[in-house]
Amino acid sequence: MSFQFETKAIRTQTERSQFLEHSTPLHLTSSFVFEDAEEMRASFAEEKERNIYSRFSNPNTSEFIQKVCQMEGAEEGVAFASGMGAVFGTFATFLNTGDHIISARAVFGSTHSLFTKYFPKWGIQTSYFDVNQLDTVEDLIQKNTQCIYVESPTNPGVDILDLEVLGTIAKKHKLLFIVDNCFATPYLQNPIQFGADLVIHSATKLMDGQGRVLGGITVGKKELIRELYLFARNTGASLSPFNAWVLSKSLETLSVRVDRHCKNALILAQKLEQLEEINWVKYPFLPSHPQNKLAQKQMKQGGTIISFELKGGVEAGRKFINQIRMCSLSANLGDSRTIVTHPASTTHSKLSAADQLAVGITGGMIRLSVGLEHPEDIWKDLNQAITH
Repeated sequence: MSFQFETKAIRTQTERSQFLEHSTPLHLTSSFVFEDAEEMRASFAEEKERNIYSRFSNPNTSEFIQKVCQMEGAEEGVAFASGMGAVFGTFATFLNTGDHIISARAVFGSTHSLFTKYFPKWGIQTSYFDVNQLDTVEDLIQKNTQCIYVESPTNPGVDILDLEVLGTIAKKHKLLFIVDNCFATPYLQNPIQFGADLVIHSATKLMDGQGRVLGGITVGKKELIRELYLFARNTGASLSPFNAWVLSKSLETLSVRVDRHCKNALILAQKLEQLEEINWVKYPFLPSHPQNKLAQKQMKQGGTIISFELKGGVEAGRKFINQIRMCSLSANLGDSRTIVTHPASTTHSKLSAADQLAVGITGGMIRLSVGLEHPEDIWKDLNQAITH
């Protein structure tokens, strides 16, 4: 039978044990036993597909991976201990000394640190392009270029990149096209449809959705994932069975939660646009968003993140944060609880002032991760903090 997204998220489960449990049990074990010497030999020789050691695979981790693959339309996947584990592991698998990355300038602060602080000491260089200037991407391609990397929507500016255009460029030049799909989730957007070879998620965010566990995952083509699996298996950044179990259960409600997140976000974005204390508001499904038509082409809804700029710069941003009463002050996002963040002084503080401005981060910019509270209650808190 062919199932829809929501049904796959709920009905994809590990095979039931002799106890005929309705919900997948936890498999909290470091290793698995063998019947005899031949089975042990065949398992390690990969002639037989089975669990050997939870750093390699575990029933809970496998179920989580299978669900995300079905949601993204991917062939295989590898789970990691965190989203950044997935980002680093993916690059480390496919890049060698002397290679070159092309990336959108607007990327998560820790990813930027990989590109500027750690990869250069291994002889790996990165060239950035502006999210609004995709026509410059081909000019950046060098003989040693291996991949194009982007986030869409971007963090924290919620800009939208044309994935189909980038996928076409990557295919033309035989480059890997890697997309961080964390902000959209596979419910709102499927980059593989637009040419992505590999799709990365910080499962810590909306896939968990309640701020409980860390996790990451990369999915994509089988032959690529095979190489990534071997890297992950040998370097040890594996997802714990407990976290995998939590994440797999959370995926059962992903569509319901994200629908509500998006509904709340659009209501709040529309209200924020009316305040004179704010210079601008960016939310992909607002008509005022520069890439609104592209967002509607690529995404089912506008997502859960709003960015806006308070008049008054850094001091206005600090005042707003200190005035918040209900919403959470946290560096996380994609939580059931609404979170406000001041990127210039927190998540992207490691970027220079020039780099911050280059990706749209100003002193008065606020990143709002809209939660599942009643929208009127969220609005009361935001409004009083802005207009106080």
